[in-house]
Amino acid sequence: MIGLLQRVSKASVTVDGQLTGSIGRGLLVLVGVERGDHKAQADRLLQRLLGYRVFADSEEKMNLSLTDIQGGLLLVPQFTLPADTCKGTRPSFTPAAPPDEGRHLFTYLVEQARSAHTTVETGRFGADMQVALVNDGPVTFWLQVPPVRG
Repeated sequence: MIGLLQRVSKASVTVDGQLTGSIGRGLLVLVGVERGDHKAQADRLLQRLLGYRVFADSEEKMNLSLTDIQGGLLLVPQFTLPADTCKGTRPSFTPAAPPDEGRHLFTYLVEQARSAHTTVETGRFGADMQVALVNDGPVTFWLQVPPVRG
């Protein structure tokens, strides 16, 4: 499972002209589900997202986590993240989980996040979304919890 996290001062998601999620200071996370991912990958990714130290402390060092600052978490499903871009000029989406599996694990991730953190907003799985953000820094990190390979 992949999380492309961006530290933001604000972010929002709109679908069909309607706001579906909005946060102030916190993390916007584009979430990609890979073939072979299970709940264990979602649990580990959430643990990392909530504890990843990307916010400045009083000495301007990245020592504080989302939990420490009680910031917002905006989770946006992004099936293109696991794409294979190694050759050619068109991505292959073979590494992405099938839609039903992706939806199930994204929903699970959101449920777990809402039980562990106070402010959790989301995009809509499978929708054409418009994502707006003010990247603070900019600070952007790629977190990956590898799927089980068989």
